[in-house]
Amino acid sequence: MGTVYAFFADGFEEIEAFTTIDILRRAGLNVKIVSVTPDEIVVGAHDVSVFCDINFVNCDFFDAELLFLPGGMPGAATLDKHEGLRKLILDFAGKGKPVAAICAAPMVLGKLGLLKGKKATCYPSFEQYLEGAECANEHVVRDGNIITGMGPGATMEFALTIVDLLVGKEKVEELVEAMCVKH
Repeated sequence: MGTVYAFFADGFEEIEAFTTIDILRRAGLNVKIVSVTPDEIVVGAHDVSVFCDINFVNCDFFDAELLFLPGGMPGAATLDKHEGLRKLILDFAGKGKPVAAICAAPMVLGKLGLLKGKKATCYPSFEQYLEGAECANEHVVRDGNIITGMGPGATMEFALTIVDLLVGKEKVEELVEAMCVKH
């Protein structure tokens, strides 16, 4: 099994980032936290600091199974401006590999043209950036290789949707029961 890469920049949304990573790791997935900033310590939108596993410049992503973009501002805007990440996402999605983005981060996919003709969701008021997408007022949307989530309140469902895609329904049911998730 490959690696899930989670991309962090200052101003990331902590609930979306940490909850998703926690659930993916509970599912047995290898998750690496990648800083797209020059520093390995990244500070979230609510002043929670995290020491990332690796810096973008030191990673070749050869074993990437899924790319994950948490929301939060200005974190998502920083991800959107990172040329190396944009190129990686385009290449990855071009091969039909899965990309997951939540809250403000689906704008990165929208601006890259990856949501054209796809159903997607995002944080309210960011729909304008989902170029060519059919915007859905849903917590989580999976359309082909793209998973999008609305915001912090959708994080549990968002993460379980990724687990379903990468590991399967049995693991989702196991986690739902173990974590007392209302499902």
